[in-house]
Amino acid sequence: MKKICHLSSAHRGLDVRIFVKECVSLAAAGYDTHLVIRATPREVEKAAAKGVRIHLLNPPSGRFSRMVKQAWRCYSIGRRLDADIYHIHDSELIPYGMILAILGKKVIYDVHEDLPKDILSKEWIPFWARKLISKAASALEYVGAKWFFSVITATPFIRQRFAQFAPRVIDINNFPLTEELSATATDGARQNEICYVGGIALIRGISEAVAAMDLAKFATRLNLVGSFSDVETAKMVKRAPGWEHVNELGVLDRGEVRDVLQRSFAGLVTFHPLPNHVDAQPNKMFEYMSAGVPVIASDFPLWNEIIIGNDCGLCVNPMSPDAIARAIDQLAGDPELARKMGANGRRAVVEKYNWSVEEARLLDFYQKISS
Repeated sequence: MKKICHLSSAHRGLDVRIFVKECVSLAAAGYDTHLVIRATPREVEKAAAKGVRIHLLNPPSGRFSRMVKQAWRCYSIGRRLDADIYHIHDSELIPYGMILAILGKKVIYDVHEDLPKDILSKEWIPFWARKLISKAASALEYVGAKWFFSVITATPFIRQRFAQFAPRVIDINNFPLTEELSATATDGARQNEICYVGGIALIRGISEAVAAMDLAKFATRLNLVGSFSDVETAKMVKRAPGWEHVNELGVLDRGEVRDVLQRSFAGLVTFHPLPNHVDAQPNKMFEYMSAGVPVIASDFPLWNEIIIGNDCGLCVNPMSPDAIARAIDQLAGDPELARKMGANGRRAVVEKYNWSVEEARLLDFYQKISS
């Protein structure tokens, strides 16, 4: 039995892509699957029940500590496991992945997002330094990809970038598990509520979304699931007039997220038009669709192709609270349209945007590199 070790210094707990999809799928296929990550004792127990052994990282004291000390700890624990295949999930682990490759291990770099583009919109990085750091990150990924056995990307767009220099690259899309969030509620269970699930930040449209709640004509509440990126953003948003129409629910487990989706008539994913967003495939978009919830999304070309192409929601200018409010009112005022769009989204997930398709590709890939 091949021993696999997934390493993540930046993610935490039972991460949807890392644990729920990749690790659980590999363990179910018979691989001796290990995961080095920050987690709670309860999460360790849940992982063990799925056949995945978690090796705990302590919480870092800050961003610098995470990128330096935490990365070293993650590598050190992983190396002691002496796995056959190492699957790394964070850019700060690239140098350690190269060391593992030198030691004769097969190393996979899993690229969740377009890092050079993402850096260009990082608010905590001084504006004058972003281009320089972005170029440095691009160079790091270029060198690392040359050493690694393979690169896995979360979208075809990112795969195209790595295909120019990586010897082996495959995209494993971050599509949802078909039944995890599937609709079980009757139409009558839908409330006068919409939802947003995920990291809460200005660049992800939280300010415009809250402003839209104050402009919407129908009495609608926003179920806000997730944590704020920083304290100042939270303070600013909570002072906005639309905040009185928000249910701040914090971080929820997957079952609780399903319950929120079941009572919401629409899901928001109105990210700002930044380089790392326009070609992204947000997991939350497909999870809304999986749950039979119409999507109100940013009007990026790729997102238009998915949402409008499958008639499963509305695309709007994400910088316009008025446009977002009009989309909310359109679905609130036409329950039959919302029901039809939700059903269309669910059908699209069942037919093509689902993890079972991606899982088969992941397992086929692992089988080839394990032989």
